[in-house]
Parts: sequence; structure tokens; C-alpha cells
Amino acid sequence: MSEHNFQIRQLSDELQPPESGKQNVVLTDDDNTKVVLFAFAAGDGLKEHVAPLPAIIQIIKGEAELTVGEETVAGKPGTWIQMAAKTPHSIKASTPLVMLLTLLK
Repeated sequence: MSEHNFQIRQLSDELQPPESGKQNVVLTDDDNTKVVLFAFAAGDGLKEHVAPLPAIIQIIKGEAELTVGEETVAGKPGTWIQMAAKTPHSIKASTPLVMLLTLLK
């Protein structure tokens, strides 16, 4: 990060979904938050797992099937999910997908 105490980023342009697999870039990691931008190829994703911290998922671009606890949601741009620490969740990209993950420390 620069000498400024702010960042301005265009998330939909920051990371393009790969042809296969996934990519990610850490946008910030400080005492309060860790923010990671993920890009998934269609059909890729993350199997069910838990985060040790409270987390927020935001869909930036594309569509995905998200499972949070026992609930399945069709994610699309603008979908926002807040989860307590250790909430089981999974993500499967239906189309090329860009997603923002914020971990609250």
C-alpha cells in the first residue's frame, strides 16, 4: 500500500477469472481485517470449509452456488453474505467468478 491511509480499487477489473482453477490477491491485511479478492474459473470453487474468524463474502462478477450452513444460495453480483466464525460454507462458480472475502480479526 502507498503512503496514503486509503486505497481505491476497481474490483471488477482487479483480477480476471482464469481458464481453469482459481487465483487470489490479498488487498489488505492489517490488525483489523484481511481482504482477499478471489477469481474462479467456471466449475471451480472451494469445498466446504470453515474460517476461524467472522467473514463476509461479496460477489463482484459472475454467478455461483454458495452453501452457508444448511442453506444454498444462488450468488450473483451484489450478493452479500455475513458469517460468524466457524460457519461451514462452500462456493462453486457457475460462470467465471470474482468474489471478495473479508475476514474480521
